[in-house]
Amino acid sequence: MTDTRSYHHGDLRRALLAAALEAIEEVGPVALSLRDLARRAGVSHAAPAHHFGDKAGLLTALATQGFDLLTQALTEADGDLLEAGVAYVDFAVTRRAYFEVMFRPELHRADDAELIAAQGRAGAALRAGVATLPTGGTPADPGRDALAAWSIAHGFATLWLAGALPDRVGDNPREAARTVLRRLTT
Repeated sequence: MTDTRSYHHGDLRRALLAAALEAIEEVGPVALSLRDLARRAGVSHAAPAHHFGDKAGLLTALATQGFDLLTQALTEADGDLLEAGVAYVDFAVTRRAYFEVMFRPELHRADDAELIAAQGRAGAALRAGVATLPTGGTPADPGRDALAAWSIAHGFATLWLAGALPDRVGDNPREAARTVLRRLTT
């Protein structure tokens, strides 16, 4: 092999994941190709496949990393459901490439053990905020409440990213989300 770039790369996994995030920002996760990824990372065209197996393996690693980053963002809300929702929307806006892969199981290996564990950690962080919801005299249903909270935050984030919200919500996603999500927590 005359191309030794991959042997002198340092941290190939990190470089490939960073290049994948950059590519997804530009062309989306569906159009991502391992050959383009190798070019972006400055490694042989076989390096991404050698490291991740295939595109699904690469996107599974990105989704796992994304869920761990989302968990960190939700945890920083310190159990405050409103702030967890705002953190969720902020994550979607500021880490869009991750967000676009995480919730597309047709793009990654949804049965991957590490991915499932990362999803579980993110779910637990969200449920921590749901535990603080007022019940209004009705019995608490943490599973239903977590699904409602996730659906509202995810829906808002998706609408924001699509540019589908009315102009009156403003141009600050965190403040707009806070205003809308406050309806859930009061």
